[in-house]
Amino acid sequence: MKKVLFICLVLINVAVQAQTKTTQSLDDKYEGLSLYFYRNTLRMLNQSEDPAFDELIKDIDKMRFLMVDKITSKFSQNDFTKLLGAYKSESYEEIMTGRYEGKSFGVYMKEVKGDVKGTVMLLNDSTNLMVLDILGKIPLNKAPELFKAIDSNTDIGKRIENFVKKDEPKKKDQDSKN
Repeated sequence: MKKVLFICLVLINVAVQAQTKTTQSLDDKYEGLSLYFYRNTLRMLNQSEDPAFDELIKDIDKMRFLMVDKITSKFSQNDFTKLLGAYKSESYEEIMTGRYEGKSFGVYMKEVKGDVKGTVMLLNDSTNLMVLDILGKIPLNKAPELFKAIDSNTDIGKRIENFVKKDEPKKKDQDSKN
């Protein structure tokens, strides 16, 4: 099953376009980890067949996960501010902000005639920026659970962990210089 999931992720990674121009631009400008999911792919993450997870993803048509190493990419606070402005220029409105496990968390939605067409979630800390660009919607009180589900999935979690650890010696060297 894990091999099937990995193959699907690789194929989807090649085939899918971003939901927003801003996310695509971010991916083009900064090196990072980029993964794509359709609803069926998300269902494959639900190894324990948890009905709550199925309910969480029921209104997601497709989703893009992007992770940028801010240190390697030299992604600054000013870049983050510009990113937020770019999402707002695409008619995304800030719905919720907060903190989750020491990271800043923001949810932005795009509505057309009262119907949610897209959701962007940003998880930002001192070293990484994570973006979930969703065509569709999720219950706002369940947004952190989606990040947790992606991170705790064995195959995806390993890819994220490998991405984060790939520059660890560089980060340690940089920290010791400061």
